[in-house]
This record gives sequence, structure tokens and C-alpha cells, in this order.
Amino acid sequence: MNIQDNIARILKAEADAIQNIEVGVPFEAAIKLLEATPGRVIATGIGKAGFIARKFAATLASTGTPAFFIHPAEAGHGDLGMVTEADAIVAFSTSGKSNEVIQTLEIAGQLGVTRIIGITSHPDSPMRQFCQPILDMGTNIVEPCPLQLTPSASIAVMLAISDAIALTLMELKGFTREEYGKRHHSGYLGSVSRSDRG
Repeated sequence: MNIQDNIARILKAEADAIQNIEVGVPFEAAIKLLEATPGRVIATGIGKAGFIARKFAATLASTGTPAFFIHPAEAGHGDLGMVTEADAIVAFSTSGKSNEVIQTLEIAGQLGVTRIIGITSHPDSPMRQFCQPILDMGTNIVEPCPLQLTPSASIAVMLAISDAIALTLMELKGFTREEYGKRHHSGYLGSVSRSDRG
């Protein structure tokens, strides 16, 4: 194996998967739904998708959209009590077949949550029946793993979609450097965002 060529192949596979995302009406609908949400945005997902959901919530919270992550396994043990009818849920699952995620969305609906966005790839995903809109990741994602199993290209797509949502909301809300600085009082980003204050 030529290691450099292999790394380049993997990077290209992930970049191609992101490039193939079809941005259409559902993306605009998702943005408008989240912008109009009077409560908070709750992100959920399990496994690798759960890490992306957690990062999505953190990015939203730091850019002017109150948000937090709920682990779908903990949701079934009382954590759904943190969710209200004023909130929106964004569910991450490449297959859309994770039982914990599906159960979380089903119960959230029973609790009166009507704003549920799904991010998934499989057309036969059971998760789709609980989500509106659905943001399709694409059905032809090829994982560059030698076994074609390890989530990598699919997770790159999921991350790119979540970032696009968060940054678009940030721009629509007119979120400023000053507001950014107030949420980043420690570390490099905080110092940079406050450096232009007079």
C-alpha cells in the first residue's frame, strides 16, 4: 500500500460525498423551522452520529441558538423530560434504523413535540415517518474503509450538513462578533472575537 495515495483516496471519497449533497427545499424548510422555534433545539443520535449531534448542539449554542444534546438511550430513562412543546428536535442517523433514536422521536411526538427534523441516508428509514422535513445525505455514499463499513464519508456528510444549518442560522440571526465573544470568554476564539472592541 502507498500510504500517501491511500490517504488522498480517503480524503477524496469524503470530499466527493459532501459535494454530492443535493441542497433543495427541505434544507430551506429546516432552516425556517429552526429559526421560528420559540424554544431550544435538541440534537439526538447514537454511535458516531451521536458525536455529530453533540457537536451540532455545541455549535448552535455558541452561535446564538440555544441547544443541547440528549442521548437517545438516556431519553428513555427520563431525559425526555427536558423537552417541551416549544422545542425542536434534530435527529441524526445514517440508516435511520437505530431503535433508540426512533423510540425517542416517537415518544417526543406523544409529548407534543411537532418540530422534528431528520438527517438520514436510507430511503427505507423508519425514522422518516417521524420527521418533517427530512434532509437527505445521499443514497450513494461509499465508505472508503477497506470493509466499506466504518462510518467516515457518511459522517463527513452529516457534519457538513449540521455545520451548514448552524452557520446559516447564525447569519440569519445577525449574530455579531460581540455576541460571539460573550459566549467564548476563555481561550483563543474569545480573545480574537473581542480584539476589535474599542
